[in-house]
Amino acid sequence: MSSKQGQLKVTLTRSKYGRQLKHRQCVAGLGLRRMWQTVTVADTPENRGMINKINYMVRVEEA
Repeated sequence: MSSKQGQLKVTLTRSKYGRQLKHRQCVAGLGLRRMWQTVTVADTPENRGMINKINYMVRVEEA
């Protein structure tokens, strides 16, 4: 495994309010707090799983 992992830019495009608890927890786990906030996260299986669960709420780009 290389020392430099890929990075992903994740942007919250839909509101977290009124969503299932597990989906809100995935949003928080990725470090997102507000609409249109963008965070950079490591491209790991754990983060990919959270992104896949809330794929209808976020936009993902390669960093």
